[in-house]
Order: sequence, then structure tokens, then C-alpha cells
Amino acid sequence: MNRQARSAPEASRGRTALTVATLSMCGTVVALQQTLVVPLLHDLPRLLDTTVDNASWLITATLLSGTVATPVVSRLADMFGKRLMMIVCLAVMTTGSVIGAFSDSLPGAVAARGLQGVGMALVPVGIAIMRDELPRDKVPLGVALMSATLAIGAGAGLPLAGVIAEHMDWHAIFWITGGAGAVMLVAIRLVIPESPVRTRGAFDYRGAVVLCAGLTAVLLALSKGGLWGWGSVSTIGLAILGLTLLVAWVPLELTAPNPLVDVRTAARPSVLLVNVSSVLVGFAMFANLLVTTLLLQLPESTGFGLGLGMLETGLWMAPSAMVFGVLAPVAAWLTRRFSPQFTLVFGAGAMSVAYVSRVYLSGSLSQIVLGSMLVAVGTSLAYAAMPTLIMRAVPVTETASANGLNTLLRSLGSSTSSATVAAVVSMGAVASGVDPVPTFGALSLIFWLAAASSAAAVAVALPLFRLTPTQDDEPLTSPEGQLMIARGVVLTDKGRPVGSAVVTILGDRGQHVDWNRADASGKFTLAVRGDGKYLVVVAAEGWAPHSRLVRVGAGSMMRPIVLQERLTVSGRITDYEGRPVERAGVVLTRHSGEVVSSAASSQDGRFSLPTPREGRYVLTAINRAQGTVATHALTLTGDAHVIDVEIPGLPRTPAVNGVTARR
Repeated sequence: MNRQARSAPEASRGRTALTVATLSMCGTVVALQQTLVVPLLHDLPRLLDTTVDNASWLITATLLSGTVATPVVSRLADMFGKRLMMIVCLAVMTTGSVIGAFSDSLPGAVAARGLQGVGMALVPVGIAIMRDELPRDKVPLGVALMSATLAIGAGAGLPLAGVIAEHMDWHAIFWITGGAGAVMLVAIRLVIPESPVRTRGAFDYRGAVVLCAGLTAVLLALSKGGLWGWGSVSTIGLAILGLTLLVAWVPLELTAPNPLVDVRTAARPSVLLVNVSSVLVGFAMFANLLVTTLLLQLPESTGFGLGLGMLETGLWMAPSAMVFGVLAPVAAWLTRRFSPQFTLVFGAGAMSVAYVSRVYLSGSLSQIVLGSMLVAVGTSLAYAAMPTLIMRAVPVTETASANGLNTLLRSLGSSTSSATVAAVVSMGAVASGVDPVPTFGALSLIFWLAAASSAAAVAVALPLFRLTPTQDDEPLTSPEGQLMIARGVVLTDKGRPVGSAVVTILGDRGQHVDWNRADASGKFTLAVRGDGKYLVVVAAEGWAPHSRLVRVGAGSMMRPIVLQERLTVSGRITDYEGRPVERAGVVLTRHSGEVVSSAASSQDGRFSLPTPREGRYVLTAINRAQGTVATHALTLTGDAHVIDVEIPGLPRTPAVNGVTARR
């Protein structure tokens, strides 16, 4: 009996370790296939018989496909299965590697790199699987390792690319990543179970097309602006087009029945602040990689460059990447011991301090490598904290898509950093031999910009300490390890769906379990920890909140939740003598001038208007018979509001033969 009791926890620990290792290796392979081609860019124009501008599409294609695939694949993972979408991504990525291995022309190589970029979506989906599968105390470590895999893969890829460049055919970069992808494809199929946490509904094709088009235009402007010219018609036109599409995308998502990204959830302070921090930290992180590489490879004649070759540069960059793996347990401990908010603020603050020190301490190999490692320490802590903060603030059924958006914003930060570094370096370049080289002043400016970006991330993240996390970090699985899905629908008393109703499910002791937002048809999906009774609380704009105890069983559907009481702004219209005014016009307008709703008073002078969202409004009552008006300023809090309005009478005219009249 004791042996059996011991074997169960040991088996659970072994499965947890195997899950974390498998998912982390997937992230490492993704980073590896992104990094291997970078050191070979100098030789690719000759190898592919093309121009430098055309050869750069091998980087741009991966960036574009990865950025576009991340939000789309993440949403599909929440809808149809996380393991399924990981298998699809690995299959596409491996196919790209095979195509590249047999390609000797530019179109084939660019197509291969584009397919490889789809693998970027593996990281947020892998983090979502960890939330579903790992015990509570293991999630921070798993997330930290998964977040670190991009840097670990990059650290291994740089020296490996140097070896390939010096001793192997360049097609080996595709054979290596293709073989690794095939191995991980089998490992995911054998090790990772499919999560039962899935949402329903139709995929938001319209939102996906508009978002992908907007992102593609913006990223093309950022990645090609240096070659085309930052003031060229192509660069400015693409930037304006992309930003216009992204702005137009937001209202599209607000009206979509099943949006690609839940904009309302993304706008919550606990999510928005983390995502803004992601952009800022992503900017600072990539600046470290770019400037350190320049310092190591620039010729010694500059007075600050070390003139190292490709292989040596990769080897000296590797310690910074390895910091991510070493710091993963530390980041997990800080998150458990203090909070993910503390880990994020501490990490971003450490990055800012490290960048300031690099302005003054970059005169030798040891100072350059140590400075890069110190920045990596802060980056690893910040990157490990952000997915945990996101998962605490979003529904369980939207973990993959929420982390996909966060990963996307990090990539936008990195792309902006790359464009900024290219612009600063080109503006600060001076003639030195055959090619112009940047001055140390230009590199110092990049350090200052990265320090400012890190400090801004600290400022943005500080309010997170005041926000209570939505999730309570209880393990999602029941004691038997089975995660269950509860489904239901929110309706009015007339049977109409209540879209955007927020549904929260609590345990029998009042502990938070999950929450979600009903779609346009009123349907919602929640994750629970097994059979039993739960408390469901529903809040919808314009309706009184509703709660009830429900029993959830395997494959069960909750009885429809019916909202009975409509919240209103109501009252009574009377004249100056207290008599009710029939058919008085009542209009509710915003302070900005828009009409919200209107009604007419009944025979007894009463009126009723639906309660709008919180804000400041103006209520106007019109006595049509006498042509008099009364106006009141209101501050509504989303609750029912009662206000009685007295409309003044007509002013008296002078007496004529002892009789008064009203105008």
C-alpha cells in the first residue's frame, strides 16, 4: 500500500517533468530555426545568386508569417484543441524545412522560411497547455522555461550557424531544423494529451483577415524601411495603411459574435498593462542582441569593436542566452514567493540599470559579455512573469489566444527595436575602410533608449500591484486529474440572448474558479474542477445581476440563465403645481452630445429608460403642450436610477382687467 501511495506522486512528477521538457524543446526548436539563417545573410546573396535586398526576405518572410500565425493559431487552439494545433504548426514548420533543404533559388528559400515562421505560434499554445496540465506549483517554472526557450534556442543557433558557415553546406540549416521538428512532432503526439478546454462558435475570418493585413503592412514598413528609406512613399504608405487597418479592426472585433481577440478582455487594466509592458520589454530585449553583436564584430579600428568572426561571436553570445535557462527556477521562485507583478517590475528595473551601466562599461570583451548577461537576467525575469499575469487575468478557455496576443506584442516590440537600431546606426555611421561603421555614440544612444524603454515598462507595470488577479491559482484539475467544461446560455425573460454578459463560476466555499463572456448568441463556456455544485454569478449591462447554484456533471449543459429585472432610469414628470404631465418627451444624452435613448411619459407622468453604461449624462424633459423644458445632469453607475422631474410653468403675463394669463 505504501509503495502504491508513493508511486502515484512519483508518476505525477515524472509526467510533469516530461511535459515541461517536451514543450520547452518545441520552443527551442522554433528559436533555432529562426536564428540559424541570420549569420549566413552575408553569404546568401552569393549562394542564391540574388541581391542583398532580396536575400533579406528570408528574414522578413519568417517575421511576417510568425506574427500573422500567432493570433490565428492561438485562437484555433482554444477552439479546436491545443495539441492539435501544435501538431499542425510542427508539420507546417517541418515541411518548410524540407522545402528549404532542396531549394537552390530565392523563391523556394523564401517560401521555406515563411512556412518555418508558423512555428512561432507554438510558444503561446505551449504555455496554455502548461496551465491546463501542470499542478499549480509547477506552472511558474514551466512558464519560465517556455518563455526562456526563444533565447536558449538563439544561443545555441548562433555558434551552430558559425560551424555550418565554415564547415558545411548552407542547406544544413534546413536539414537540422527539419529533423528536430520531425522529432518534436512525434514527441508531442506521444507525450502531450489533448486538453478538453475548448470553446465553441465560428472562427472570425473577417477579423483575422483585417488583423493579418494590418500587421503585414506595419511589419513590412518596419523591416524594410531601412532599405527603402524611412521617408519613402512605400514605407510611409504601408505604415499608414497598416495603422488604419488596425484601428478599424478594433470596432470589428467588438461587434463580432466570436472575435479573434476579445478586445473587451484585452482592454481590462490587468491585461492591458501587461501587454504594454510586453512591447517595451521586447524593444529593450532585442536591442541587447543587436548591439552586443555589433560590438563583438565591428573592426578594432573603430576603437571599440573587437573584430571577432561569426563563430567566435556566436560562442560569446551563448552565455547571455544560457542565462534564461539558469534563471528560470529563480523566476519561478520569485513568482511563488512574492508575485508575478514583483518579478516583472524587478526584471524590467534590472534591465534599465544594466543598460545604463553598459553606456560606460563596454570597453573590453569581459565588460561586453557581462553587460549582455546582466540585461539577459532582467529580461528572463520579465518574460517569465508576463504569461503568468496574463493567465491570471483571462478566462481559462481563452488562455492560448490571450498569450498569443501577448507574444505578438512582444514581436512588435522586437521589430520596432530592430528598425530603431538600423535607423540610429545608419544616421551615426562614419567612413571606415570599405564600409561605413557606426560610432560608439550611436550605440550609446541605443543603450539609453533601451534603458528608457525598460524604465517605462516598470512605470506601466507598477499599477498591477493594486489589481487583484481574477484567477486564484488553484489547480484546475480535480483530485482525479480531470478538467471539465461547463456550458450554458444567458437569456432575457423573453428568450432573447444577452451578448457580452460576464459569467463567473465560484466553488462551494466562494473561491474563484473561472469566468468568461457570453458571445452574441448568449452562449458561454467555463472550465471547472470536476463534478459538483458551483455558484454562477451573471452580470450584464442594463440588467440586475443574477446568481444561482448549479450542478455540473460530465457532458452536462446548464439550464438557461434567465435575467428577469431590467435596470432603468425612471421617474415621474410633473408640472409646477405637482400634476403629472402626460406624453412629455424624455431624452437621455451623453455629455458629448449623442442621444442614448428617449421615451414619452404615461398618463400618470411616469417614464422609464434602459440604464446605459457608467458615465455622465443629461436628462431632458419636454412638456409639448406648454413648450417648457427641464434639464438635469446625471452621473450613472450602471445601476437603476430614479429621478423625478418638475417642468416649470409658463411665465405669467401682466394682469388685464384683473385676469392673469400664461404664455
